[in-house]
Amino acid sequence: MLRCLIALTALTCTLSAQVSLQRLGSYESGVFDESAAEIAAYHAPTERLYVVNGDLNGLDVISLADPTAPGLLFHVDLSALGSGVQSVAVSSRLRTVAVAVAADVSTDDGFVALLDLDGNLRNTLSVGALPDMLTFAPDNTTLLVANEGEPNDDYSIDPEGSVSIIDLSMGVASATQGNVQTVDFTSLNATVTGDLRVFGPNATVAQDLEPEYITTARGSNLCWVSLQENNALAIIDWTTATLLDVVSLGRKDHTLDGNGLDASDKDDAIHIANWPLQGLYMPDAIASVRTAAGIFILSANEGDAREYDTFEEEIEVEDADLDPTVFPNAAELQQDETLGSLAVSITGDIDGDGDLDRLESYGARSMSVWDAMGNLVWDSGDLFERIVAERFPEHFNSTNDDNDSFDNRSDNKGPEPEGVTVGQVFGKQVAFVGLERMGGIMLLDVSDPTDPIFLDYVLDRDFSGDPEAGTGGDLGPEGLVFVSAARSPNGHPLLIVSNEVSGNTAIYQVVETR
Repeated sequence: MLRCLIALTALTCTLSAQVSLQRLGSYESGVFDESAAEIAAYHAPTERLYVVNGDLNGLDVISLADPTAPGLLFHVDLSALGSGVQSVAVSSRLRTVAVAVAADVSTDDGFVALLDLDGNLRNTLSVGALPDMLTFAPDNTTLLVANEGEPNDDYSIDPEGSVSIIDLSMGVASATQGNVQTVDFTSLNATVTGDLRVFGPNATVAQDLEPEYITTARGSNLCWVSLQENNALAIIDWTTATLLDVVSLGRKDHTLDGNGLDASDKDDAIHIANWPLQGLYMPDAIASVRTAAGIFILSANEGDAREYDTFEEEIEVEDADLDPTVFPNAAELQQDETLGSLAVSITGDIDGDGDLDRLESYGARSMSVWDAMGNLVWDSGDLFERIVAERFPEHFNSTNDDNDSFDNRSDNKGPEPEGVTVGQVFGKQVAFVGLERMGGIMLLDVSDPTDPIFLDYVLDRDFSGDPEAGTGGDLGPEGLVFVSAARSPNGHPLLIVSNEVSGNTAIYQVVETR
């Protein structure tokens, strides 16, 4: 442990932060742990922020005219449309707010609600089951929707995952279902090639693939879609609604130097070490960055196990049968202070004989960089856990709803990177990565995506406070929005963070610290 901290101190001294965050203000919903602040979208001309409020099944519309004192303008109630608002995006060109809404029965086709800037409904269009995220393409008139298609609780209904592509160029109010194209994965049903993670009970490939998040890049006709549960990336030409490829993201080798992790919540210690584990990247949010070398995809590697009434893939190492040939030291690995309590997947049973031939842990506890074809270019390794260990040793790997939770998440995804966005500031391309459990934002210079540089870690969490009473600070960052200086109400670059657990939306100014 001492050696780790000494090495980390040397790293942070060498790479002293040049870009950081300065907190300006926060809008507080006053609602704890009910998803009152999830995903946000910003409209620069009106200086308005549209925030998904899952607790009220609608949008909170917040004024950012003064970023130090963001205030609620009004709430848009969308509960009559379906069972839950999932995501929001804004097109300045169309002066339109697009909202993803799940159907009352989540396995039925969901909807996109198209609103004017004042929250008035202009149109609704049907999309796939459980639209989980949406974004406007670079032309600002084409809407891309990731339809996750999750099964119901007993897995008796498993809708196909898909991506909807909606052409709004001829008008928002006049758009019909004829303007909606669907990209599905039925072409993959006949064969599954490579290492694609398809394992749902009796599911076809099209049913099993679950689109989570979409990113695009200016000047490109491609979009990239994270398939979180499948540990994969889909590549789609959004201009022709054509599926080009689905790429498995592979596994992270936690036996390699720099790829360690703290795997136990039962040892009452910080112990970042190498283990015989294969980490499944399983990204939630993804973002793109363009350089002279091309387009690169950044992924926040959260991990997410399937857990349903009749199917649960997660098992703790101590409860699993380990292949005795692969793991001759199984008894040692299954102790509490080693890997015993670590959550792994039953998909590690490669040969189907009932024991695990590979220990596959969830998420890679990192940010990764992939090229445009889905090949791994760079991974942050164990950097995030080491930074947290150095700066907050008494609260290492805490969970997001309890301040007395040292080491609580070490057995299950650690700090759990979930959100990522990119912004150009002070001559650098900077990635901002939100840690869902520990909280806070990691900043990395990705100007050279093949060799990112750690800049800073900013955490506005009060470990002496009471989370339920609203005095615990920012908890559970979910959505991240970068606002460039040119679009910002105060003329400075901003980062907006929606905190799902504390229910607040925090406004930061991106600052140069040298």
